[in-house]
Amino acid sequence: MLIKPKKSLGQNFLTDKNILQKISNTVKINEDTEILEIGPGTGNLTEYLLKKKPKKITLVEKDTNLSKLLKSKFGENIHIINEDFLNFSKYNSLGKNLIIFGNLPFNISSQILVKLIINKDKLKFQKIVFMFQKELADRILSTQNSKNYGRLTILTNWKFKIDRIIDISPNSFYPKPKVNSSLLLLTPKKRIFQFKKPENLEYITRVFFNQRRKKIKKPINILFPNQIKLVDKLRLNLDLRPQNVSIETFFEITKEYENLTR
Repeated sequence: MLIKPKKSLGQNFLTDKNILQKISNTVKINEDTEILEIGPGTGNLTEYLLKKKPKKITLVEKDTNLSKLLKSKFGENIHIINEDFLNFSKYNSLGKNLIIFGNLPFNISSQILVKLIINKDKLKFQKIVFMFQKELADRILSTQNSKNYGRLTILTNWKFKIDRIIDISPNSFYPKPKVNSSLLLLTPKKRIFQFKKPENLEYITRVFFNQRRKKIKKPINILFPNQIKLVDKLRLNLDLRPQNVSIETFFEITKEYENLTR
């Protein structure tokens, strides 16, 4: 079956065998490991993962033609779900000793990441190995007071230890994207700041960074009208901009928001 990459789905198939080998070797895989691969495409990485002889591989692929191709290519060696991962909710069908892989479509990669962060308590996994557009990876790995620091920095660092494994040139893909990519390894932290609802941190950071060039006085007034004591309690400098506020302070702001809205 001849598969033509769909621009509408952000499909760029990874074809570089050296890179595929590198990805499959990023984490230890044994006979007890279950793998979830998001957006496997034509199954180039799947082939390398199968060589590791995991207990089970589940593929979530939105493209129906690709799902048929993968089924014919790998048969009973894989379990395939023809669905958009953003709508995926069959967490009970996956194991607990799970490693997630994905060469993510650039157009929805941040949405997929946020879904995994927010739903981590429902979906149990040990590691995530994701390919991102390098620009997005730079935002995830950014630090306070830098231009790339933002929502994804805060959300991802809340749940994960993050390591950049390798940067990858467009020549490793078909068709060639116009940008470089980065492979990141995300390892869940054993201890995290606790919220009543993880969605609240996502909401708070969205309110702040929707107007990242504005001083934080405006989002504070939106979230906490007439709460002058809160500013003193958290020692907030209202002349700062969102990128100048630490990750821990965003945690504290979210906690105060939850206390006010319970």
